[in-house]
Order: sequence, then structure tokens, then C-alpha cells
Amino acid sequence: MARKVRAEEHVNHERWLVSYADFITLLFAFFVVMYAISSVNEGKYHVLSDSMVNAFQNNPTNGAATAIRLPPNQTAQSTLAHIQVTNSKPTPAPKPEDAKLEKMRGMAGDLQQSLGSLIQQGKVRVTQSRRGIAVEISDSVLFTSAKADLQPQSIAALRAVADSIKNTDNLIQVEGNTDNQPIRSPQYPSNWELSASRAASVVRLFVDAGVAPSRMVAIGYGEFRPVESNDTDSGRQRNRRVTINILADNRDEVAVVPTAPN
Repeated sequence: MARKVRAEEHVNHERWLVSYADFITLLFAFFVVMYAISSVNEGKYHVLSDSMVNAFQNNPTNGAATAIRLPPNQTAQSTLAHIQVTNSKPTPAPKPEDAKLEKMRGMAGDLQQSLGSLIQQGKVRVTQSRRGIAVEISDSVLFTSAKADLQPQSIAALRAVADSIKNTDNLIQVEGNTDNQPIRSPQYPSNWELSASRAASVVRLFVDAGVAPSRMVAIGYGEFRPVESNDTDSGRQRNRRVTINILADNRDEVAVVPTAPN
């Protein structure tokens, strides 16, 4: 019987290309990973590292909670370059109202300090409200009975007030008040004229001390705005006063209402 001839196997001399291609692919992947690691933001990496250490040790460094937010659909390896660290309680910006209140509080403190002796004697009162600061001065400090000329000893107290307000931009209302005792003289036919003239005397002194005239107004209320009863001597003495109002809201309280067409 004839021997069967075995077909000669074909030898593939290019099989090494497959291994070589796999090696190149792995090498490329290795360099991509190395590049990604080398481009990590070092500062954010340290923040992440410190946050994780503090979380596991339960020992926060700043006493405030810190949240680490990772973008969605990202693996742990790719989040190192996208760490967002936010404070749980951001510091709120100061409100304009708070700054204005603090400014008025400081001005009230300066007035109380400069008028301290008269305040202790009960002749001056300094109060603060949302409207502003009110400096109430007894007429016994400023004027003689039924007169509107400032006494020499009152000028120092009024100049101390003027020094505290002349470098501000607050509007100032100076109000004159009397008791209910009638006055009839050629110069002052009623308490209206007397109270208005007393307020104007204070305004003129403020102008001489450097306060802008456009910021001030003099008002006379007569006996019609008492703070105590006029039935007693002490009540009438309290009602005879000049009040200097330093307004917190630097606007004229005037509203213009349009008239209806004819």
C-alpha cells in the first residue's frame, strides 16, 4: 500500500505582530494613566486627602463641616481633577441696614460721651430708634425764660453735637417745644413763634460750626407735643425742650401725589 503523503504545514512567520500590538496597546494605556496622574491638581489632592483623614479620625480641623461633591457618572480614578470643596455655611454678606445701624450706634455713643456731664444732670437725653438719634436738651441749658437767645454756657454743648454730625450726610431736624403757659409779647405773640425761633437759633449755631445748611430744618411745635403732663412744674420743665433729630434714612419724607386731570 502506498504511504499517504502528509501535507506540509504552512508556518506563519508574522504571529509576533499580534503580541507586539498587544504590548504597544498596554504601553499606550500605561502612559495615558501616568499622564492623568501627573496632571492632578496638587492642592485639590491635598484637600481631598486631609478631608478623608479628618473624616475617618472624626477630628475636623476648622470646626465646620466640609462637603466633597463628585460630578455624576465619573469613576474614582477620574475625580481627582474635579473635586469641589464647599463650606456648609457660607459667610453671609453684610446687609446695608446693618451697616447703617452700626454707623448710627457709633454716632450715638460719641454724643453720649461728649454730653456726659449734662446727661448725668438729667438735662440732656440721647436715645436711638429706627428713625435715628434724638438729642433732647432742656431749655434751661439753652435759653432764659421766654427768650430764644442762646446762653453762653450752652454753646459748648451744642458745638459738641455739631462736631459729631458735621462730617456726616444725615438730615437733621431741630424741633422747638414749650409748655402750655401762654406767652404774649411783641416779639413772640404765641408759643409757636417762640418754639420756632428757639429751633432756628440752634440751626444758626450749627451752620456757624460747619454743618451744611441744606441738611437742616427748624420746626416749632409750640405746646402741642408734650412728653409729660403740664399740670406739674416738673412736667412743664420737661416739655420745654429742643430736640435734635439725626435721621437714619437720608431722604426727605415728602411724597408728591399727582393731581387728577380736570
